[in-house]
Amino acid sequence: MRPFLLLTILAVLVAAGCTQETQNKIGRSIQNWTGVSGVMEVYAGDKLVRRFIKIDKLTTASATQGSGMRPYRFGYGVLDANLNGVQDSDEKRVYFEFSDYSTNYVFYGDPGN
Repeated sequence: MRPFLLLTILAVLVAAGCTQETQNKIGRSIQNWTGVSGVMEVYAGDKLVRRFIKIDKLTTASATQGSGMRPYRFGYGVLDANLNGVQDSDEKRVYFEFSDYSTNYVFYGDPGN
């Protein structure tokens, strides 16, 4: 029990000494490893038209030549075809991508997990 407590205190002290950006990078790295079970909703105006659930992470595409980023993001998740918020037996995991120029989507961590 004592070594665990010392490691916890050490981790808190190291994190406190990091900049906010470094803390954010550490948090994102942990989420990339553990997953976030996120939800992405796509809207047409004020109407929900698509929902993807059980998303581990969204990734910004890298340029194939050079070091820049591409103007879209992609991920894998379950297409919630009937928009009920749960994976039904006929709903499968799919690849999806969307443009950075799109403002019609919302991504959030699943509050049920």
